[in-house]
Amino acid sequence: MSENCTHDCSSCGSSCAERTQPQSLQAAPHAGSHIKHVIAVVSGKGGVGKSLVTSLMAVEMQRRGFKTAILDADITGPSIPKVFGLTDHATGDENGIYPVTTKTGIKVMSMNLLLEDAAAPVVWRGPVISGAVKQFWTDVIWGDIDYMFVDMPPGTGDVPLTVFQSLPMDGILVVTSPQELVSMIVEKALNMSEMMHVPVLGLIENMSYFECPHCHEKLAIFGQSHVEESAQKYDIPHTAKLPIDPEFASHCDKGDIEGYEASYMADTASFLQGVLGK
Repeated sequence: MSENCTHDCSSCGSSCAERTQPQSLQAAPHAGSHIKHVIAVVSGKGGVGKSLVTSLMAVEMQRRGFKTAILDADITGPSIPKVFGLTDHATGDENGIYPVTTKTGIKVMSMNLLLEDAAAPVVWRGPVISGAVKQFWTDVIWGDIDYMFVDMPPGTGDVPLTVFQSLPMDGILVVTSPQELVSMIVEKALNMSEMMHVPVLGLIENMSYFECPHCHEKLAIFGQSHVEESAQKYDIPHTAKLPIDPEFASHCDKGDIEGYEASYMADTASFLQGVLGK
């Protein structure tokens, strides 16, 4: 034991016989980053709309006057730059890497902002991918950020584990869809968050319904919603439903998600404000 021992094993990097707590695996952000809240958007499978929810949440928070950022942790399938119409590359110098800023001021870091060809595949093994995600936290100069949303890859593998262990997570938003199969797979993500002691703040059901533009009847095209019963089962405090809206696809294809006017995530944003503050 060192004579300067503080008896706080959780923040100590020394290996001594007196250690009583495991060493924290959290990584310090870049010295030029001051990030208040970090929220991951996760699911047990792909194709349910994590990137859409991430984008809409960032846009909503930015509209409310918060300094917002997106860390795109989906290294092999990044879609955030396309959704925001970002074509500039991230830059860097001896101080670190600088994120790209969207039209309304959202700061974004994604693997596609580092590639010469956005269509080039990233053929890396898991540990290398996890290292890149960690560098997006430690080497990127984010500046002052109120809310950072982390767009996660599907599943419960290397990258989610790295994010949960390395970043100071305030909680996660879990994205699902009405199908029973998806609900079953999402349980894996919920169980992982419990194992990692990261709270689930909300359950977002995408493709929940389609509203007829003529009679405004809501049709459950993919089956009846299970979001409320899932939230009750896992004691999740907030739920939200996103419709099947062709405007989503249109704005994403044009790289103009910030121009989408409907505020389906407004209640979720208000909930996060109430729980986490500014």
